[in-house]
Amino acid sequence: MASQVTFIGAGNMASAIIGGMIDSGYPRDAITATAPHEEALTPVRERLGIQTSTDNARAVASADVVVLAVKPQIMREVCEKLRDAVQARKPLIISVAAGLPAETLDAWLGGELAVVRCMPNTPSLVGAGAAGLYANARVSDDQRGLATELLEAVGLVEWVEEEALLEAVTAVSGSAPAYFFLMFEAMEEAGTKLGLPADTARRLAMQTAFGAARMAMDSDKAPGELKRNVMSPGGTTERAIEHLEDAGLRRIMAEAMTACAERAREMAEELGKR
Repeated sequence: MASQVTFIGAGNMASAIIGGMIDSGYPRDAITATAPHEEALTPVRERLGIQTSTDNARAVASADVVVLAVKPQIMREVCEKLRDAVQARKPLIISVAAGLPAETLDAWLGGELAVVRCMPNTPSLVGAGAAGLYANARVSDDQRGLATELLEAVGLVEWVEEEALLEAVTAVSGSAPAYFFLMFEAMEEAGTKLGLPADTARRLAMQTAFGAARMAMDSDKAPGELKRNVMSPGGTTERAIEHLEDAGLRRIMAEAMTACAERAREMAEELGKR
């Protein structure tokens, strides 16, 4: 019998995970989603065919897993109102909210709970996500397996054994879709200056990125070797790569990702004090 999973929040990320679960064969009648107002739930219920409720505590009362999918800014209020229902049931808690430590979530929910923190990214909305997961000491092996099953429904899952490493996950994958969107934007602009129509440059850049990622994921070779395989001595690719290296691309990426991780730490401190 499938574990009963309740999503607190029915926004884009929750809907993406639910849709992925259903596509992977998870039974619809084992999934519930909540939201404060019925108008937010109607399209989710009609599209996904799951149970919905505007009563968080009631929805948690029979849950084996509770997925917290609300904005970090309102998480404390939501958790404190759920405390009695959660303590009565002791479900696995999975949070997809950025910046809130497992210890803080556990305290807001009354303590002594199995908590998994998940840092997903927006490609999860199209089933191509990448998520870093961290489990506190109360999470059993079976619960780890269940969390993996739920999140793999929308993409790749990688576990980290130290919670602080979720800040690095934020830099490497959580915020990283925007890095690639910036690259697409820059390539489109450069392509148009070279004479291509904007839509042609955009499609070529995006398809090339998709193909490069697919090649890298399907290959046992390191990215550096794949890069060298494209570069002919004295050729066009070598000239472009030399220019990127001379311009400090590696340093720029390192500085940007460090800034991202530092902001993730700051947000954790700010949100934890609310």
